[in-house]
Amino acid sequence: MGLSEHRRAAVDVVRCAVVTVSDTRTEATDVSGRTIVDLLEHAGHVVEARAIVRDEPEQVRTIVGAHVGRIDAVITTGGTGIASRDTTCDALEPLFQRRLEGFGQLFRALSYEEIGSAAMLSRATAGVAHGTVVFVLPGSENAVRLAMTRLILPELGHLVHELRK
Repeated sequence: MGLSEHRRAAVDVVRCAVVTVSDTRTEATDVSGRTIVDLLEHAGHVVEARAIVRDEPEQVRTIVGAHVGRIDAVITTGGTGIASRDTTCDALEPLFQRRLEGFGQLFRALSYEEIGSAAMLSRATAGVAHGTVVFVLPGSENAVRLAMTRLILPELGHLVHELRK
């Protein structure tokens, strides 16, 4: 089956949760989380849950884990750098039964085109946990917009279709 056949079989409406990981953002200042929600809804997907959680590994793992196996996709923003408080990747990677190595690789390659060598500081990643795809994005609005428009939205329905097989 070719790419066009895969895309025709894609799920039209994906049920999602959006989780912002930040010690400082509030609902009013969470531009990246709002951007994810807006892009998902504009593409026809449903955001069933949205939350802001401190960058504490147990809290992050608990809130994301509560959605795993219940909805199709969880998209997080924040906590993917190398600072000591950036622990989102460390908290969530143990949940993954399968990693989507290509996501992080492609994200950093696309980021490199925009911001140069600083792209290597991102630990953005993705994986599958109990039938739910989990994307772990940086906290900047530009990074979120790049990941959503160039990688996630074009393949989200296809990913979910594959996971439902």
